[in-house]
Amino acid sequence: MTDINKQEKIARYAKAMGHPTRVAILQFLANQETCYFGDIHEELPIAKATVSQHLKELKEAGLIQGEIEAPKVKYCINRENWKLAQELFNEFFEQCSCKKGCCQ
Repeated sequence: MTDINKQEKIARYAKAMGHPTRVAILQFLANQETCYFGDIHEELPIAKATVSQHLKELKEAGLIQGEIEAPKVKYCINRENWKLAQELFNEFFEQCSCKKGCCQ
């Protein structure tokens, strides 16, 4: 993966995680095998339409995936992209070369 591709992925993941409700959804899903939309809605005290918008953003970023099990939708963490996000963020934060004394 090129540096530009990595930067684009990091930015996309960061944008998707850039709202406290989406972080709460990710934390909830990370502790579940799978769950249904209704479970997420019960966990978070916000309107169903708002939950749907946040789920859409997370799904578009690839951090979660959803499966239709009529009449419900089941969600879970996209393990492959979750691991990629972890690796990219670790690499990003570990690149700082200033050990001590810079900007102090």
